[in-house]
Amino acid sequence: MTETGYRPQYRQIEQALRQRIAALRPGARLPSDAELCAEFGVSRMTARHAMQRLAEDGLVDRLPGRGSYVAERPAHRRANRLMTFSQEMRRAGRVPSSRILAREVRPASMAEAAGLELIPGQPVVVLRRLRQADGEPIAVESAVLVGACADAVMTADLERGSLHETLGRAGIVLRRGTATISAAGATAADAKLLGIRPGDPLLVERRVIVDGHGRRVEATESRYPADRYGLVVQFDVEVPDNGRHDEGRPMTGGGGR
Repeated sequence: MTETGYRPQYRQIEQALRQRIAALRPGARLPSDAELCAEFGVSRMTARHAMQRLAEDGLVDRLPGRGSYVAERPAHRRANRLMTFSQEMRRAGRVPSSRILAREVRPASMAEAAGLELIPGQPVVVLRRLRQADGEPIAVESAVLVGACADAVMTADLERGSLHETLGRAGIVLRRGTATISAAGATAADAKLLGIRPGDPLLVERRVIVDGHGRRVEATESRYPADRYGLVVQFDVEVPDNGRHDEGRPMTGGGGR
């Protein structure tokens, strides 16, 4: 195998298990670490590492003393990383697709121009899609992109393909972004598209993404049913700046402060 094609053993096991999980129902039993060792000829540590990565991605439930099982499949994304929707769903063993609700080039409104740092009236591309996984509606997504994206976006197959992959092929490379997360009740339009009731809770993500030169390219709002999508947050605990180091000191006296 060439160096560029090399994959660590735990990644090979992980990929094989992802393919199996995609064909199994939630609750199905998965091989134990010992069974993976025998099947793939690896150490217990390697087998455990592969299974743990799947557990961290929410694909596997590991129950002490009972084994590993296929988890329920809500779509969860790590908050500190933006993958394309298509990548997220494929990684979760699901088949992504989209239904295009609107796709047009038109002058930017005042709000759209402010979001993308444009002059009002400059052309923007508006793309609105219903994002689905295994045919289940996951999000109503409304993207506004700068006019330079028009040629790529207006001709691409964005029902089966990825917007960001399409932009990348056109030489428009997205680098980083910022996002805000809030809650909202589903509107009547949301409810009809997502198969939920008006007023049901939604997770609403609004993000702005820039290219390598710091130029704003995309402003998107995604509206997810709260029971189908979530964000996994990793964080460090900030030590209180009180000039003291209380870790490890026994508590004395009355209640907490």
